[in-house]
Amino acid sequence: MDQLSLIKQPILRDLDDFIALFNESLTHDDGLLGSALSHIRQRGGKRMRPMLILLMAKNYGGVSFVTQHAAVGLELLHTASLVHDDVVDESSERRGQASVNATYDNKVAVLVGDFILSTALLHVSKTGNQRIIEYLAELGRTLAAGEILQLTNIQNQQISEDVYYQIIMNKTAALFEACAAIGALSAGASEEDVLSAGKFGQNLGIMFQIRDDIFDYYDSKEIGKPTGNDMAEGKLTLPVIYALNSNPMDSMLTLAKKVKAGTVNLDEIAVLVEFTKRSGGMEYAEQRMQDFRMLCQQYIDESVKNDEIRSALTAYVDFVIERKN
Repeated sequence: MDQLSLIKQPILRDLDDFIALFNESLTHDDGLLGSALSHIRQRGGKRMRPMLILLMAKNYGGVSFVTQHAAVGLELLHTASLVHDDVVDESSERRGQASVNATYDNKVAVLVGDFILSTALLHVSKTGNQRIIEYLAELGRTLAAGEILQLTNIQNQQISEDVYYQIIMNKTAALFEACAAIGALSAGASEEDVLSAGKFGQNLGIMFQIRDDIFDYYDSKEIGKPTGNDMAEGKLTLPVIYALNSNPMDSMLTLAKKVKAGTVNLDEIAVLVEFTKRSGGMEYAEQRMQDFRMLCQQYIDESVKNDEIRSALTAYVDFVIERKN
């Protein structure tokens, strides 16, 4: 059985229920809005975050009406943030499909993102759980703060691993943390269990982002973005940060500053990518993922008693590290 099948095994029916509810939430009769929502629905995706919510709920008691509406609310919040991010980043693609802003325009994309965000609030309100509502609202604030921090960091001349982690803790890691914690909350888990579940999710999210960042140093059609795309957007990620700090060559630091200034060209990006590979940046990033994998496995060993859920969460961790896109 492949990893994705293992992950889904304990929650097959719950996942079908989630997808039906999620697709219903992204449906509207109005022509333009309905068309834009249909465009977003077609992306599908692997449903990694909802699966984490469902597995965590199952681990701490079971999937309920509260779990499902919380999962839809969180996935809608994530979806809205992606629609808005594409406007901010002026992206023309998302998961190999034309972005909403490219298909329609920025005005439509911003308004569609707002509609999805409001729908997220509607679903999370249906949980009737004040803690879950507060958690989702705080997540929205954290994601926005993370985006602003990333924009600010482009202007920051310091090349810091600490700032890199701060940004991803406020973005990808915060999402996975919320999924794990809200899944536990929806099943009535204790405060201590919610905290440990959230920490597991945070470590998962950090691994997920590091893997994403490693993709940027290799050319692959599976990934759906060109090599060096992050650098073209002014972002320095973990592999190159390590390379620059461990092997601080003036010529490479000059290129790094050009990345941050937005004046770097494709040939210079290729030089910086090659320098990163030569300087052990890829191996370092891979090792950091393994460090977080150990923390995730520790949680599974200590906090997951059911064999099927244990296998599913172990496969989940493995998939995050070994995925190809």
